[in-house]
Amino acid sequence: MSSLAVLLPLATATAQTEFAYAMTPDGRTAGVHATALAALLPQPTGAGAEVIAIAPAAAISWHKVDLPRGTHAGSPRLRAVLEGLMEDRLLDEPDSVHFALQPAARPGEPTWVAVCDRAWLRAAVSVLEAAQRPATRIVPEFTPQADPVLYAVGEANDAHVVACGPNGVMSVPLTPAALPLLPLMEPDAPHIAEPAVAALAEQILQRKFSLQQAATRWLAAAQSGWDLAQMEFASSGRARTFKKIAGGWAGILHAPQWRPLRWAAVLLVALNLIGLNAWAWKERSSLDAKRQAINHALTQTFPNVKVVVDAPIQMEKEVAALRQAAGASSSRDLETMLGALAVDAPAEPLASIDYSAGSLRARFAPPPSGQARVASTLKAAGFGAVWQVDTLVVTPQAAP
Repeated sequence: MSSLAVLLPLATATAQTEFAYAMTPDGRTAGVHATALAALLPQPTGAGAEVIAIAPAAAISWHKVDLPRGTHAGSPRLRAVLEGLMEDRLLDEPDSVHFALQPAARPGEPTWVAVCDRAWLRAAVSVLEAAQRPATRIVPEFTPQADPVLYAVGEANDAHVVACGPNGVMSVPLTPAALPLLPLMEPDAPHIAEPAVAALAEQILQRKFSLQQAATRWLAAAQSGWDLAQMEFASSGRARTFKKIAGGWAGILHAPQWRPLRWAAVLLVALNLIGLNAWAWKERSSLDAKRQAINHALTQTFPNVKVVVDAPIQMEKEVAALRQAAGASSSRDLETMLGALAVDAPAEPLASIDYSAGSLRARFAPPPSGQARVASTLKAAGFGAVWQVDTLVVTPQAAP
């Protein structure tokens, strides 16, 4: 599953804006990373391929609110509720900002809300869509963390420090004057820096930093459960949902951690196929044995039959030939049918009798009474009996 992570610029995006990006063949390993115009960004391919837009830390402010009961992520009045809750916290007019709830937000519990400029986000998303690179998800570059982490990011001439912790995310310039604005960090808290600003960060903060490429951090951000594409930006939610499902299946098909499950599924399918084939072989063997038993009965009873084509039909023909040679009657003969009819014949006069191909048609005038009784008596004698108004149709049901 290849993915394209695109860092959204802080300035309003246009068709001439260059985007920093990182490609990954499996969603976790960073591949090519560079900058390019939106129209020149590489196109992810394969099952579950997606484009993930990364919103930079400086573009998002974080607020914790208590959602009222009855409010959830899909609620039609969610935006109005959030505007009312944060009206006094925002520097901009509520109509000009976009809100996004944290994953699995629950009413009545403290919930993180990410806030960014609505026009800025719409412009960036529109540029990607115009370049045939629509964002499947929009995730923040940094999110609040239970355990504090300090990042040094950017270039030497534009470096920033980002503090992530239980109180939210704060981004300040990497300068001695801005350091007092940062929250207090435990000495053993992770300190991570991009290679371009690692030396500067260690010099100013007097801390040892571990190195991490920006592309690696973007891919880690893409694995979070956050998605800023909510409310008006979730207008293509159905396509986004399908892509998420496809991405999930692609992960199951290719991700290393799902390898035991894949082998278990293959083994289960193989065992089912083996079981079905064994059952089909057993049933086929049983059917062949029964067919051979019938053929054997035919050839043993009638030694003159050398080739068996359809044993039941051939046996019926041989029995009929023996009966004819012995002068015995069968249920298909006229006299046998008339004898059965005479046992409980209707009292009404018989108008006509028609016999053809083993079927007897007896018409009475007028239509007789007790038709059900006559039909029942004939069926008990082994004949089919059906009344058609005033005509009784008699046919043999079984060979004698």
